[in-house]
This record gives sequence, C-alpha cells and structure tokens, in this order.
Amino acid sequence: MKSPERLVSLDAFRGFTVAGMILVNSPGNWKAVYPQLLHAQWNGWTFTDWIFPFFLFIVGVSTTYSMAHRVERGDSKAMLLRQIVRRASIIFLLGLILNIVPHFAFATMRIPGVLQRIALCYAGAAVIMLYVRPRAQAVWIAALLIGYMVAMYCIPVPGLGAGHMEPGKNLAAYVDSLILSGHMWSQTKTWDPEGILSTFPALATTLCGSLTGYMLRLSLSRSEKAAWMLFSGFVCLVVGGVWDWFMPINKSLWTSSYAVFMAGWALCMLGSCYWLIDVQGWQRWAKFFVVYGMNALVSYFLSVLVMKLLVFYTIPYGGKEVALKNILYMTVFEPLFSDARNASLAFAIAYNMVFWCIAYILYKRGIFIKI
Repeated sequence: MKSPERLVSLDAFRGFTVAGMILVNSPGNWKAVYPQLLHAQWNGWTFTDWIFPFFLFIVGVSTTYSMAHRVERGDSKAMLLRQIVRRASIIFLLGLILNIVPHFAFATMRIPGVLQRIALCYAGAAVIMLYVRPRAQAVWIAALLIGYMVAMYCIPVPGLGAGHMEPGKNLAAYVDSLILSGHMWSQTKTWDPEGILSTFPALATTLCGSLTGYMLRLSLSRSEKAAWMLFSGFVCLVVGGVWDWFMPINKSLWTSSYAVFMAGWALCMLGSCYWLIDVQGWQRWAKFFVVYGMNALVSYFLSVLVMKLLVFYTIPYGGKEVALKNILYMTVFEPLFSDARNASLAFAIAYNMVFWCIAYILYKRGIFIKI
C-alpha cells in the first residue's frame, strides 16, 4: 500500500460541498428560492439533498488518509483514540454553539445539528476504521443500512404501530421524542432531521467514504482508481434507486436507500474530479473550490454564525425595527432583479463569496485550520 498522497481532487470536492452548504443555507428571501436549492419536502431529492451526505462521505475518505498516516508514523491506538475523541468533541461543541447563539436559551437549546452529526459520524467511523479491516467495514455498512430499514418497518411505535414513514409519525421521530424532548429542531419540535436513529445510516455513508479512501491508497494506477469510483458509483445509484421502491429516498430520515443513492453520487462526483484533476492534470479550474476545501469546517461555521447575527440584530428602517440581513437584501439585491428568486440567489452567491475571500486570505497565508 502506498504512503498517503495529497489529493487535490478531494480538496476540490470538499470545497464544492462547502460552497453548496453555504449557498443553500443563505438565500436572501426564504420565500423566493428555486426548488433545487431547497430540500425535498419529504420523499425524493434535490441538489440540496446532495450536500450533507457528500460532506460525510468526504469525512470518511479524509479520515482513512489521516488514520493511515498516523499509524505509519507509529502512533498507538490509545493516542489515536484520544485524538478522535478530542476532535469529535470540538466539532460537537461548535455545533452546540451555533444552536445556542444568539439567544443563549439553554433550557430549550437544540442538541442535534449538522456539526453534531459530523462529529458523531466521524468518531464512529474512525473507531471502526481503527479496529476493523476494510472487508469487515463493508459488513458494518450493510448491517447499519439493513438494520435501520428493519427497525423502521418492524418495530411498532406506541399509538401508531409499525412501518409508518410519515413526518413526525415514525420510529425515528418516536426515539427523538423520548430522548430529545424540548431540544429538537425549532421548525418541527417533535422530531429532528439530525436525530438519533437516523445517525446510524449516516454513519454508513461515512464508512462508504472510508472504503473509497482505502481504495485510493491501493497500488493501482490513477486511471484504474477513477474507473473504480465511477463504476462503484453507478452500482450504488442503481442499488439506491431500486431500494427506493421498498424504502423511499428521504433525507430527513436518512433512509437506507438515500444513504446508498447519495454514496453513488458522491463516488461519481469524486471519481470525475479525480479523473479531471489528478489523472488529466487539469487543476486550474478547481482552484476556487480548493481554497474553500482547505478550510472547510471553519468556513461553514463562520457562515452560519454570521448569518445568525445578521438575522438577530436589527436597526430602525422605514419606521420599524428590521434585521440587518433584510435591510441588506432589500436595499442592495431586490432593486437589481425583477424576479425575487434571482435576487435571493444573488444574495446567497454574494454571501458565499465573502467567506471564500476569507478562506482565500487564509490559503494565501498558509493558514489551514484543522478542527
């Protein structure tokens, strides 16, 4: 097996994913958004539903590389476990900070979240990688996905019975209501899209990335690696599409079909980036995304934090108190576009570019914040 190589394609893919996360999280007007920039209402998928599984998949790939590097330099398993716990704890804590700012209502703060799920999936996948060989990791993936499907369809929910998959009326929502009552997503209050039970198939998505990272470290030619990713991605897309007939593709529940289907897209996207950048050597076009990818988590964290503050703080405008974000949107972007959706999208793109500029400054100074 080869020593780790720096994959520019992975940095670019990570940067594309972070840019997508910021784009879909930051419209100027939530009532005027193109459908592909919103999550599917329930079953099905949109461009927005690509973003989170892509990031978890990338976490898996990156963790395989970083773990292999540390093992090869002689780090003990005890050292690696401490590093895993430390990093996961920091990411989880940052997620809690985003949930509690700016109101600091500890009694009702949301406990789950995007960064919290990343932390848990990173920790789970890293520990499994540390103790389990790649073939056994594939067994873990199958067990997590099949076990989740069996649980969702076969374990009865009090007052509902078994097999229900409606919003707020399913086993995952019931588990959330038992354990996270009063600490869930404000838009539902009765279930959480980053809840407890659905984190298990999300862990399977991360492990799919870990197996991809293992394959990328094998002594194969780069063309062979690109071909394997594209072929594996196609297979996962077919399997996920067929699985959709039995368990619908659903991001909020992170259904087993969704996990496999999105792993397929992630493999195809990374395989394409790898072929273009690392095989063909066409790197110039990817520089924009590489800049983001080198400081991914900090860019996401800052974008969410600043948006929360822009929404929270108000100033007098037109005889009433108006959020800073709304004033910026109404005075700068609305007058430029006749279609409100274009104005809303332009705001999101401009907001994205602010944080790209911050990431670029860090990049040029050689500052890479590894949370």
